[in-house]
Amino acid sequence: RLPSFRDVGNNLKDRFDGASRVLVNNQGSYLRYKRKYRFQLKPYNPEHKPPSARDLVYFEPSPDYCLPNPKLGIEGTRGRTCNDTSIGVDGCDLMCCNRGYTTQ
Repeated sequence: RLPSFRDVGNNLKDRFDGASRVLVNNQGSYLRYKRKYRFQLKPYNPEHKPPSARDLVYFEPSPDYCLPNPKLGIEGTRGRTCNDTSIGVDGCDLMCCNRGYTTQ
């Protein structure tokens, strides 16, 4: 029996919230027999333990979409119209990145 869609979503959300930043450590061909890939993931923070095969990891932090970044094509959120009654991504609290906002 398959788990419910909600259970799968909750599990992925928990893993996402616990994801850790890693570096790739190339160790040469001797790992060929021990692992499927020829690289080893090392924690970005040396005080953290290495990730397990079931952990979610990332190499770079996500860009800050609240601030303009022309290099990445991010316009930021300043000056955009938001919905002051929504708790979704179009809501003023989220879209305005806790900077405050004015309504007209």
